[in-house]
Amino acid sequence: MIDDFTRKEIEKISHNILKESKSFDVFPTPVDKIVSYSNFAIDKSIDLKNVDSSFFNLLKEKLINPSKNALLNALSKIRGIFDRNDKIIYIDSNLDRNLGKKNFVQLHEIGHGVLSWQNEIMLALDNDETLSEEYEEQFEAEANYFASITLFQHERFLEECQKMNLGLGAVMALSKKFGSSVHSAFRNYVLQSKNRCALLVLNHPVNKNGISNILTTRDLFYSKSFLQEFGELSLPEEFGFKWAFVQDFKFKKKLHEHGVISLTTKEGEILKAGYHFFNNTYNTFVFIFPKGEKNKARTKIIIQ
Repeated sequence: MIDDFTRKEIEKISHNILKESKSFDVFPTPVDKIVSYSNFAIDKSIDLKNVDSSFFNLLKEKLINPSKNALLNALSKIRGIFDRNDKIIYIDSNLDRNLGKKNFVQLHEIGHGVLSWQNEIMLALDNDETLSEEYEEQFEAEANYFASITLFQHERFLEECQKMNLGLGAVMALSKKFGSSVHSAFRNYVLQSKNRCALLVLNHPVNKNGISNILTTRDLFYSKSFLQEFGELSLPEEFGFKWAFVQDFKFKKKLHEHGVISLTTKEGEILKAGYHFFNNTYNTFVFIFPKGEKNKARTKIIIQ
């Protein structure tokens, strides 16, 4: 958990970097300009899944905290490396297929470098766990927060949200506009929204016969106004075929904006809701809002 004082300090540093690198109001967020301004070199040529062991042996000599060896024993999971001595950031070349994820990883590693109180970190090795915006270890959470607010340009993201209709179409457009992953855009969209809404992110478990028809909860986010009016939802950790969005998944629907669902809050109240559905092959996203919830949009988005 990041305290309020540290959060404000990170926001000041991020705001200054965006301003001085002339990155505000440039879309998608020009991560390369931010990297250049921050005086770090990016090496995107290394496939961290297949790199020669000698590369990691050199890095291992720089590790101060031996507990970090756990990451070296799972090389296939490493997405980014920050080397303070050489001022180099290594990005897994496999991320070239996922621009939004690559942008976030680059900004996360820059965060390790520009947050002055993290100077004791000479070498940072980051995998999918440390790069999750829900990860709680202090320095990693700080780097993730820096990456998120920088990529979404602080208040610019909310300003863009308010121009659009509520839901999936807006998120897809915002993801493209800022250069983020859909997952990250969806998360920030819900957490910053003034509307009553929630986002359920589901994993696709694999069994011996392939992908299971049981979907499991990865994340669940609520907007402040949703929590104030309804509280949290009473949802299971696993969802079977009786759930409409699992049927959407089973019948290989990619996305739609016309779902209807009845849910129960933890207070036992029934909530009649609409939902939007999106499956990006890695996760399923279920965007939930009470029936009738709207946003007075100035920009109309049509998803295809």
